[in-house]
Amino acid sequence: MQSVAEWARQIVASVETVFFGKRVVIEKLLVTLLCRGHVLLEDVPGMGKTILARALASSLGGRFSRIQCTPDLLPADILGVSVYNPKEGTFSFREGPIMANIVLVDEINRATPRTQSALLEATGEGQVSIEGKRRELPDPFFLIATENPVEFEGTFPLPEAQQDRFLISLSIGYPERPVEQRIVDSQRRLTHPVTDVTPVTEIESVRELQEQVVEIHVDQGVMDYISGLVEASRSHPSVRIGVSPRGTLALYKTAQALAAVCGRDYVIPEDVKELCRPVFAKRIILTSQAVIRGVSVDSIITTLLDTVPTPVIPEQRA
Repeated sequence: MQSVAEWARQIVASVETVFFGKRVVIEKLLVTLLCRGHVLLEDVPGMGKTILARALASSLGGRFSRIQCTPDLLPADILGVSVYNPKEGTFSFREGPIMANIVLVDEINRATPRTQSALLEATGEGQVSIEGKRRELPDPFFLIATENPVEFEGTFPLPEAQQDRFLISLSIGYPERPVEQRIVDSQRRLTHPVTDVTPVTEIESVRELQEQVVEIHVDQGVMDYISGLVEASRSHPSVRIGVSPRGTLALYKTAQALAAVCGRDYVIPEDVKELCRPVFAKRIILTSQAVIRGVSVDSIITTLLDTVPTPVIPEQRA
């Protein structure tokens, strides 16, 4: 899997020229892209989500678009609409911003449920329905949605069932002081440095890499470990709804992709541990009693990782 690892190294190096100190976040975005999944970012404004998405799209050589969600945003504003040409007497379809390789949907919880449903059809089906016709989305298609966790007025929170549609959920987090100072130094200019990012690969190569990832070997011991974590989430006394089969599949696929990014052709338990938190975060729903006691989903995941035995797998080939 050296080709995947080399591809990931080039992308990470390119994105890090403008998005500093968050290599783990960049790598997990690449893992999600390799699995043909999508990401939900829950973070406060101003953390660099747009810069991250733009830099990733520019490095991949793909088309990027950004959708700012508001309560009056309609599905047609995202998907596109047919426009009448009075001179020719015909209708022509005008594509919406969803027709891009990498799409940043900012503050998805500000959009109405109707508009959210249009977005989730795109993530789940790889297509959109417009005026009774189905239109295929670009391939690859990667959607990064953000939620603002500090503002609730005028928002429509994603139902738990819809949050489960995202492969993983992440938080960028605040930068450390030296990194933040570097951010300030890099922007002592009229234009943002992200405008200087150029492609280091071709967007078409992503499909070939996605096909390679599914061939990554997963030992039966690792598969049992994944199943054990999922079953433990369902039987925990503080959990009302545990991880779904879609979550099991998400942990399996992302572990394969992370192994490939690390240059291995087999998955190790550490891959599963690293991805358990972002995969499970939005898939575990606590009981009302646990919420009142102040129990967090993060603490539940920590308990799962501490109690489910880590397997010892046979030595794999390099």
